[in-house]
Amino acid sequence: MTQRTRTAGLLRRAAATSAALALSALATGCVPGTDQAAEPGEPSAAPTPKEALLAAVPDGTEGTFRFSGKDSSGTISGLVDPAGKGTEISTAVKDADLGFTTTISFRIVTEQTWMKVKFSNTKGLTGFPKLPDRWLRLERDRISDAESAPVYEGADVGNAGPLIEAATKVEEQDGGRYAGTIDLTSGEAAKVLADEEMAALAGKAAAVPFTAQVGPDGNLASFTMQVPAAGSQKAYEYLVQYRDYGSAPKVTAPAGSAAQDAPAAAYELLNG
Repeated sequence: MTQRTRTAGLLRRAAATSAALALSALATGCVPGTDQAAEPGEPSAAPTPKEALLAAVPDGTEGTFRFSGKDSSGTISGLVDPAGKGTEISTAVKDADLGFTTTISFRIVTEQTWMKVKFSNTKGLTGFPKLPDRWLRLERDRISDAESAPVYEGADVGNAGPLIEAATKVEEQDGGRYAGTIDLTSGEAAKVLADEEMAALAGKAAAVPFTAQVGPDGNLASFTMQVPAAGSQKAYEYLVQYRDYGSAPKVTAPAGSAAQDAPAAAYELLNG
């Protein structure tokens, strides 16, 4: 199985207010694998460590599951429901200067997206948009950068697949552990980090170390890439965790009083 990202990876959907809030969401894509199947009658060769690790990446057949992750932008968590083509994404960002926290969630079911936003620790602060405490149904044509709006595009929301596909070295260790290096300039992996990060990494991007853990069920449990310091960017971990395969709740469209059409203030927040 191979994967690709739709646009820049984890936590990169900007939403800002006039008070200089900044937070993000993710959207990724999944495309069918391009590996050729063995011809009938040919003996099957044992998979390489890279092939075995790629086979553990979620492809939508595992049922619902939970995910969490982080990169240089912040942290994110949520649910994936491949059968229902649904995803729920949540992130909380604390403003380092003013101290308030913005929690933003997106729920995506097939081609429809809802958003929920909450501001906390805002005592003494003004200028925040007044938004209902409900799921707000979004119209894509009212979002200025509609291409960046979250949509369901596959199970591997953390982009583990395209990153592993770009690995130049993969070693299998004991207990379902893997380690190796990734060429971030290769293929779809080149789209996972922001353009400015890639430019700063320069030659370092060709050999970035990673580790991964596959659970007893044969599914990917975690993927960690150690992104080195470059320019003004400190070194950080790009982390993806998947869990509760087959037992996580389904992602369904909010109904009744739990949802409403998004007011103008919601689009002002998204459009900056």
